[in-house]
Amino acid sequence: MSLMGRARCAEGEVPVYPTDRSALVGLLRESVYERIPANDIAAKAARNLQLARSEVKSACRQAFQDERWATVPVSDREGLVGELLDGMFGLGPIEALLDDESVSEIMVNATQAVYFERQGVLYRSSQRFASDDQVRALIDRIIGPIGRRIDEASPTVDARLPQGHRVHAIIPPLSIDGPVVTIRKFTAHVMTLEEMVAGGSLDERTSRLLGWAVEFRKNIAVSGGTGTGKTTLLNALSCRIPQQERIITIEDSAELRFFEHPHVVRLEARPKNAEGIGEVSIRDLVRNALRMRPDRIVVGECRGAEALDMLQAMNTGHDGSLTTLHANAPEEAVMRLTTMVRYGVDLPVDVIESHIASAIDLVIQIERGADGVRFVSQIAELDHAIGCRGCFVRTLFERSHAGAPGRWEAVPSWVDDLPQRGVAKESEVTLWKSPMLSCC
Repeated sequence: MSLMGRARCAEGEVPVYPTDRSALVGLLRESVYERIPANDIAAKAARNLQLARSEVKSACRQAFQDERWATVPVSDREGLVGELLDGMFGLGPIEALLDDESVSEIMVNATQAVYFERQGVLYRSSQRFASDDQVRALIDRIIGPIGRRIDEASPTVDARLPQGHRVHAIIPPLSIDGPVVTIRKFTAHVMTLEEMVAGGSLDERTSRLLGWAVEFRKNIAVSGGTGTGKTTLLNALSCRIPQQERIITIEDSAELRFFEHPHVVRLEARPKNAEGIGEVSIRDLVRNALRMRPDRIVVGECRGAEALDMLQAMNTGHDGSLTTLHANAPEEAVMRLTTMVRYGVDLPVDVIESHIASAIDLVIQIERGADGVRFVSQIAELDHAIGCRGCFVRTLFERSHAGAPGRWEAVPSWVDDLPQRGVAKESEVTLWKSPMLSCC
């Protein structure tokens, strides 16, 4: 019999404590606070977290001496203590999900539910938060150490956990039903192109070309929707950058992983502070990166006027740069870049498109199927429109869904130059070009 329905069989007594597990944790918390005030716990945690946890555990053991806890088995008590410690010092009901490496995203919908994503599929967790105050406490625990704030005047915030996981929070009045938290997790292990081939995201022939493109210093934009794996692919491409090159990464929230590369400078944008000053934008960082002697500039996500500075960098000697952007197709990626450039400068569309065609060599489109599998669906080459200014998008590769074979429609214009630059042998290029059939 579980603790929820357990009674003292000898005397037929009904348990004094409630049957709801979250209520049991709440009562245990109250018992701890009777012994150690909440302010004292917070102060001790700031000085020595391990000592604070130890004292709370001791207070829990004292609380369990009360005969009213006699109906709760020892094994269940240990679980309650764990949940209490997670709530006080960790991230409460989502702590276990954070520790689960198979979980890629966690969504806290106020007190209604907690959802998580595993291998691209959403599941509802059995855990949930007991109150909006508990969710707010979670948000404050995340953003407090990094100096961010969230309140009615500024009801949204972006932050990251020490592990590098990205966090977004939004509270009332913008979030009608209560505070909402979304955590995008990033594994410590960086997936390589070879591992993406093994997982079905792309085939060996596509992987070979993308590796060559990075080594040949082609400018690449990874395009796709939210959660399609743009950052994962960008990390995989970055693994092919030669180790003797200096990389400058620029991100709104640091997500890229360069654990193996010896020479990486990581820059992160900064929002306004509580006084409304101190903002450092992605565009500011791109301009600064140009003065830092970069061999490669990697912009985690291009979403605003910084597109102009990034394109100018690509067109003025900083070949081999990488970025991601939100778009549903390579043609839409050109449209979005055009719109973003116009945030910064008012130029004719055809002039901007010509600038894009000169700067970006490849657009890699990545999608997520209904079954959660992420895959490269299209690769396109950008070039100047024939006979006029503008941008021409030439499709090189297409794949309709993860289970379908992809097909190469054309050979990139620069493939034949690979042997002269020492990127690939003549025999390798010839072998790669020979089968213009199914690539899976």
